[in-house]
Amino acid sequence: MRIGLLAMSLLALGACSSLLGSNIAVSKTGDNPAPTVVPEGTDPEDVVIGRREHPRIIAAYGGVYSDRPAEIMVARIVGRLLAAANQPNAQFQVTILDSSEVNAFALPGGYIYVTRGILALASDTSELAAVLAHEIAHVTLRHARARTDRTRTTEIVDRVITGVFGGDTSTDATANRTRESMAAFSQNQELEADREGIKFAGKAGYDPQAAARFLGVMSRFASFSAGEGGDDGFLSSHPSTPARIQKALDTARTMFGQAQVGETDRAGYLDSIAGLTFGDSPAQGSIVGRRFIHTASKFTFTVPEGYTLQNSQSAVVGVAGDGEAVRFDSADVQANVPLADYLRSGWIAGLKADSVTTQSYNGIEMASGLAQTDQWFFRVSVMRLDGQVYRFIFAAKGDSSRFAAGAEATLKSFRRTEASDLNQVRKVAVRVVTAKAGDSADSLARQMGGLNRGSELFYIINDLYPGDPIVVGEKYKVVVLQ
Repeated sequence: MRIGLLAMSLLALGACSSLLGSNIAVSKTGDNPAPTVVPEGTDPEDVVIGRREHPRIIAAYGGVYSDRPAEIMVARIVGRLLAAANQPNAQFQVTILDSSEVNAFALPGGYIYVTRGILALASDTSELAAVLAHEIAHVTLRHARARTDRTRTTEIVDRVITGVFGGDTSTDATANRTRESMAAFSQNQELEADREGIKFAGKAGYDPQAAARFLGVMSRFASFSAGEGGDDGFLSSHPSTPARIQKALDTARTMFGQAQVGETDRAGYLDSIAGLTFGDSPAQGSIVGRRFIHTASKFTFTVPEGYTLQNSQSAVVGVAGDGEAVRFDSADVQANVPLADYLRSGWIAGLKADSVTTQSYNGIEMASGLAQTDQWFFRVSVMRLDGQVYRFIFAAKGDSSRFAAGAEATLKSFRRTEASDLNQVRKVAVRVVTAKAGDSADSLARQMGGLNRGSELFYIINDLYPGDPIVVGEKYKVVVLQ
């Protein structure tokens, strides 16, 4: 339990938001810039805030994900929802982020973000419409502005990161990314946006019960992603999921009747996301066993035996079952600052200044040191490659020769990639299959047997359970290696 909490601290705080509760990014609605009309009820400063934060969000969440069919589909949905929300001429810019996180959120000034992770999880047009309608509701209800105002005064992020790193967080890439994610909406705001979003989606002709349906799928996926004994993720900062699902269903039935009505367009939706990248983008780094390979920045390293790696946009974290963890991330450090001086600059709590040493492995300059707090012992190393500074933070309850050897072996494994390394990286993508006579949910799930927990994932992304019947001729998602 303690090491699980440490790993979460090392990952740092991911601000939740919107219908789901975490973070994301995309491209403009259509080819042309959004109209210049500001959404009713907002003020000109909102546009300034959105324009200022927009490039930071894109940079923090892996960049814009370019997929023409998906972009066209999203643009069409947004257009219908804006008309239903009495905002047909409003300035809304929708961006798809190249992130595997299942998330969506809104910024003041009409900026809306969805991740490719949420596109992969949804199964029909009405489910994505529910997400987008929820985000549009946050903007029209002015929640996004209130959220930004609260960010100016919140110190939660800084406290969490300072608790691990100590000192000044202003140069820490993870702290910056988390701040740019904005503070979470309140539970009342979430429920208010649920209700308003369901109204927008139903008026636009989409199935109004899709919000409740997709909340259930997201709950299952959150549990799947966290693993046994894991954190609830976005659910931890929102109303209890069963209650929220039931409230969304009750709202839909009260507004639009008991029967399921409205467009779902499952086939059209799945055609639009066929080939979508699933999971980590190779451009953001890939995990191959105990190795991390970054194809864009062209470096790789290997963690000690017994560690399990997890990648996010802000950091790579490895956890060992014997009470150890490692975090790998990057930091903005001026080129003229020696690594040893940076290590002593105060960003790591409890650093023993006299322990700092410099070394070079594989032609890469590095500096290392020891740190200790009341509960944890740290081995910290920084290195500079092609002008970028990277950091390893190994944590354990106490020091040992084995712990020291594992940290040193990891440092020595950090090197530039070779062709043989890059050949090990495989893209994982969504493939759409059509059910044939004799197929079952179980037989389709076996097509994902080559992935870790692939069969279990199949049921979640298709909102099915083992033994469920399938419809011959209907389309289903499978995730495959390419």
